Amino acid sequence: MRVAFVGKGGSGKTTLSALFARHTARQGGPVVAVDADINQHLGMVLGVEEHALPRPMGSHLAEIKEFLRGENPRITSAAAMVKTTPPGRGSRLLRLPSADGPADDPIHTGFSVTTPDGPRLMVTGPFSEEDLGVACYHSKVGAVELYLNHLVDGPGEYVVVDMTAGADSFASGLFTRFDMTFLVAEPTRQGVGVYRQYREYAADYDVPLAVVGNKVHGPGDVAFLREHVGDDLLVCLEHSAAVRAMEQGRPFALDDLEPANLRALGTLLAHADAQEKDWERFGRQTVEFHLRNARAWANRAVGEDLAAQVDPEFAFGPTRVSLHG
Repeated sequence: MRVAFVGKGGSGKTTLSALFARHTARQGGPVVAVDADINQHLGMVLGVEEHALPRPMGSHLAEIKEFLRGENPRITSAAAMVKTTPPGRGSRLLRLPSADGPADDPIHTGFSVTTPDGPRLMVTGPFSEEDLGVACYHSKVGAVELYLNHLVDGPGEYVVVDMTAGADSFASGLFTRFDMTFLVAEPTRQGVGVYRQYREYAADYDVPLAVVGNKVHGPGDVAFLREHVGDDLLVCLEHSAAVRAMEQGRPFALDDLEPANLRALGTLLAHADAQEKDWERFGRQTVEFHLRNARAWANRAVGEDLAAQVDPEFAFGPTRVSLHG
């Protein structure tokens, strides 16, 4: 399962991404947590010191592209790859590292670290001095889109992505790369406003979406969320003293969470597990958004017709795993 956490800035999506990744890793399967937010805080919440963060994917796009294109004859060079370039025959595909073993491909070995509670962490990275005033953050997040496009995940394997705030992920096809999207909403008008925007944009793309109420203080807050999001409200997490202590830098273990909040994490995992993996939809939308981007800007930027990168004989999913070699 690929799981995204989205929501208004300050809603707690980074914290919930980390808690969900920790809870999921505790069940025994491999978990990769990806920080794709412009505010790079997921590593801190997962207990990784700043000096131990992995190399940022967004700063090494050429290296990542060169590996993933493999011997795909439809991709003329790494420079001709864009964030939406789909895999084809000859591309190198990725599998998640096992929960108790080392990674065996240069993407996971070179761009991830293992966190204290088990999940691997990957990061897009912050803006660099060279980026300021001349680049947008989508250039960084494109590394995540390429990663997900070339990933073949199986049963009991999870990628958890902390996304950019608001509806910013709709600036690319990245919002369709997930089996489940959890929208974190505080019981405020601003919180449910982001939900309405996300719901409207996602409606035509079969994006599974559920609302997670956060920082809830009582029945009145739950009633407010239910009034505004209806049956999309999956579960609520109460205001947490344990989380506040963690955010203040005090020692924290998952079992420090309030029982109701621990149960809520279980509800999120069960809901994600209940989703049906739809490789046909994934492949169709990968190609659709690649062709859109090719027409809109990428053909002009690269100087080629990037529609030629689409391999009509390639089947997305585990039936066509030609792994790194």
